[in-house]
Amino acid sequence: MNITIVGTGYVGLVTGACFAEMGTNVTCIDVDKEKINKLKKGISPIYEPSLDDLLTRNIKQGRLHFDTELKNNINNSDIIFSAVGTPPDEDGSADLSYVLQVAKTIGQNMNKYVCIVTKSTVPIGTANKVKDVINNELKKRNINIDFDICSNPEFLKEGSAVKDFMSPDRIVVGVETERARNLIECLYKPFMLNNYRIIFMDVPSAEMTKYAANAMLATRISFMNEIANLCDKVGANVSEVRNGIGTDIRIGNKFLYAGIGYGGSCFPKDIKALCKIGDENNCSMSIIKATEETNKRQKTILFDKLVAIFGDNLKNKTIALWGLSFKPETDDMREAPSLYILEKLNNCGCKIQVYDPIAMNETKRRLPDVDIKYCDNIYSCVKDADALLLITEWKEFRLPLWAEVKKEMKGNIILDGRNIYDKKELNELGFIYKGIGIQ
Repeated sequence: MNITIVGTGYVGLVTGACFAEMGTNVTCIDVDKEKINKLKKGISPIYEPSLDDLLTRNIKQGRLHFDTELKNNINNSDIIFSAVGTPPDEDGSADLSYVLQVAKTIGQNMNKYVCIVTKSTVPIGTANKVKDVINNELKKRNINIDFDICSNPEFLKEGSAVKDFMSPDRIVVGVETERARNLIECLYKPFMLNNYRIIFMDVPSAEMTKYAANAMLATRISFMNEIANLCDKVGANVSEVRNGIGTDIRIGNKFLYAGIGYGGSCFPKDIKALCKIGDENNCSMSIIKATEETNKRQKTILFDKLVAIFGDNLKNKTIALWGLSFKPETDDMREAPSLYILEKLNNCGCKIQVYDPIAMNETKRRLPDVDIKYCDNIYSCVKDADALLLITEWKEFRLPLWAEVKKEMKGNIILDGRNIYDKKELNELGFIYKGIGIQ
């Protein structure tokens, strides 16, 4: 089977590499010539565990190809995946211009049946817009060619995307015809050998499923952060509360960890888009809007704790940050809480020292004008620091040599944004410890 994937971002590249690993002949398309040239050499534009190995192996085996021209690959493809970006417009709605341009190119150049699959996260009803664009282009050419439109939303987690794709807990596909269903079922059959589930449904339901899933997960995060903030006020411990409610089988224990808010490429964008879809359909989406507002406040909760300790006397204080990316095992800084904290620290005249094993170059790119000292390791990062803020729970931060940390620091304040440290242990070592909802 020959497939083409349009877009070599996070979703498209992982999808292409994983399909190639299963023996499929894959061509990935991107208009960025520099990126494509690097990909042909096996150089990935993103950091994702195991991805580099997949790229190198499948390029060498001749199963994974890269090109800048979609039109040259349409008529030798059985399936075309559209995995281009859908960035938020100023009003929060998803920008479909790239999705519709892909559809236009297909309609202008297709000469045989092809199954077009939307992989990008798109508003409900996008499949119909794609279909209309293709039909309009075919009409201009005075030809009639059968094609199918499907929706196949991704549920990959950054940092474990390859594992998620190769061992999915479910695959959701929206289809309109039996022909499309059979084709998609054939493509995904290698992933079904261990009884992983493929769930077929109508196209609008598949489009909605992606938004609903991300909204539910984001809501659980914001819910627990609100509970944690209340725990701080009333003297409760959010970790104990999480254990207490997580054992309820109706609730479960996933996504119940308090912290400093969600970030990344999916949750913030999809929450905004879902709110906009609700507004357009006269549906208030009040819970989802509250989720977004809670998350905005939570991103600066560590800064608020810092102010509570130092008051207005933050100028020239040296503040160390461990972790910058929005989560471990990625260099993704999109909507990362660290960006909000760094901005506030900079505005207060703090001296900022940071260390992240992967994301420092991306931080430099995003904050070129902010005076930040980028350090080589966790211990040089805390040298002469008045306070240490744990932002991202990378594995190498979990068991530091606290005696070395204490020796290097000038102060003794530790603010734990992920609740990974033991308060009693740190207090006994002479540190003042503050977590999120931890007493």
